[in-house]
Amino acid sequence: MVTSEYERRIAARFATFDQDGNGYIDREDFSGAAKALLAEFDTRARSDKGQALYGGAEAFWQGMAGIADRDGDQRITREEFVNGAVKRLRDNPDRFAEIARPFLHAVLAVAGGDGDGAVGVEETARALKVLGVPEEPARSAAAALDTDGDGRIGEEEIVGAFARYFTVPE
Repeated sequence: MVTSEYERRIAARFATFDQDGNGYIDREDFSGAAKALLAEFDTRARSDKGQALYGGAEAFWQGMAGIADRDGDQRITREEFVNGAVKRLRDNPDRFAEIARPFLHAVLAVAGGDGDGAVGVEETARALKVLGVPEEPARSAAAALDTDGDGRIGEEEIVGAFARYFTVPE
C-alpha cells in the first residue's frame, strides 16, 4: 500500500517502465523499449549498436528484477516497484543509476550516432518521447539536461538525471 508522499511519487514513475500498460513491468517492457528506440533512430537490431541496446535493456531488467521482484515471477507489480524503491534505492540512488547505465550508454550511442558519448538535445527529446514522455515535457527535460548550453548531453548528465528522477527524495 502506498502511504507516504515519497511512495506516491515513486508509484507515479511505475508507468514509465510499464511500456505496454499491462499493470506490471517485465522483460518485454525493456526489449520493447529497445525495439522502439532502434526503429526511431533507424538502427538495425543486429548491428553493434542494436545488440548493445538489447544487452543494456536486459541488464537493466535483471538489475531491476533483482531489486524489486520479490516473488520471483519475472514480473514487477506496482507494489513491488514502490517497495523496492523505498527499501533499496531511497538511501542509494546511485545504485539505480548504475543498473541503468548500460542501457543509457547504448541509448546515447543509438541516438547520437557519432560515437562521442554525447547526444544532441533534439535526439534526447526524441528518445524520451519513444519511452513514453509526452512531447512538451520531453523537450523541456532534454533542454534542462544541457546544463552547459553546448547543445550536447553526455552520459554522466543523463545517468545523474535518471537517478534523480526515479529515486525522488522525500
